[in-house]
Amino acid sequence: MTSAGVLPLTAPSPDEVGRPPGDDTPPRLESAAPREWRVSGDWTVLGLREHYEAFQRRLADAMAAEPDALWDLRGLTRLDTAGALVLWRGWGQKTPGRLLWLPEHVTLFAQFLQPPALPRRKPALGPGLARAGQRLLAFVQHGVDLVALVGRLLLDLGRMLRHPGLIGWREISANIYRTGAQALPITALVGFLVGLTLSYLISKQLKTYGADIFVINILGLAVLRELGPLLAAIIVAGRSGSAMTAQIGVMRVTQELDALSVMGISHTVRLVAPKVLALAVSLPLVALWTSALMLVGGMVAARAQLGLDPVQFLHTLPRVIEPANLWLGWAKSMIFGGLIALLASHFGLRVKPNTESLGQSVTQSVVTGITLVIVVDAVFAVLFSNVGI
Repeated sequence: MTSAGVLPLTAPSPDEVGRPPGDDTPPRLESAAPREWRVSGDWTVLGLREHYEAFQRRLADAMAAEPDALWDLRGLTRLDTAGALVLWRGWGQKTPGRLLWLPEHVTLFAQFLQPPALPRRKPALGPGLARAGQRLLAFVQHGVDLVALVGRLLLDLGRMLRHPGLIGWREISANIYRTGAQALPITALVGFLVGLTLSYLISKQLKTYGADIFVINILGLAVLRELGPLLAAIIVAGRSGSAMTAQIGVMRVTQELDALSVMGISHTVRLVAPKVLALAVSLPLVALWTSALMLVGGMVAARAQLGLDPVQFLHTLPRVIEPANLWLGWAKSMIFGGLIALLASHFGLRVKPNTESLGQSVTQSVVTGITLVIVVDAVFAVLFSNVGI
């Protein structure tokens, strides 16, 4: 008999059920005092074995007899999902009003505490219009969140200018190295091959009309004004933009972003601003490097297809291409870099603490970044159609 005069309920020992003895402590349910129950031992699959129903009935009887009793779970040595489920069902699928448990127990019972999902009502406008409406709302929500992020970034940039000590020079330098210097090999290879292919096709057409020399005009204008900055931005969006989103997303999964918030450190100051500033600086340089390699590939193809001397190519290029085209390409590259970093940070901050959301956000970041770069480039082409031509 216990102090309260109630026999404790204990699972049979391993010898009683014909199993070899082990180090496990058998689960126990006993009344320690009037209106107080103690749960101790190993409430696990192996500990409970085939006695789930017995413990569940005992728990239900105790709850019915003493609904306001105190339940003490601090004596549990082990508790898994099976043991938590037995307790949950025995309590009538609710936690007692007076409950003492450890922090690690909360996680196991949290899966049972979720509110039931409300039944979905069929949309009155049909599934097609409902999906379209949901996508429109999601698009609007992205736009609102992006505008809010831009606002926070501008406010924090103003604060960083007033307090230069907040500027993360090391983060900016590291991001310039990762997005700029480490991107040079792949942009050089792609730029050279694209310039080679483009010059080969242009030369083949111009040779038909005897206008071989105009390959320099067409190639130089297309590369320095449009293709160089655009190609560099697309490569960087796929390479560096995805890495930025993944980095911030992993910080969300590992709760590092929550830790920054607890310490009072702004996400935009610590994470977003260095990435935006670094990519706005590095992408124009990468675009210039890519354009140079595209022109080198164009010279190689022009020499092979038309017999055009590379020295003549280099001497003619500055005379037929106005400097305004180069400045326009640099300006676009700077805007492209800021947009790519901003979108990557936006999708990274929206990641939920699970791996599936992380993968979806990285994909959305790359697709949205490339699409927005092409749209902005088209807008620039229309607005500055008479500049440098």
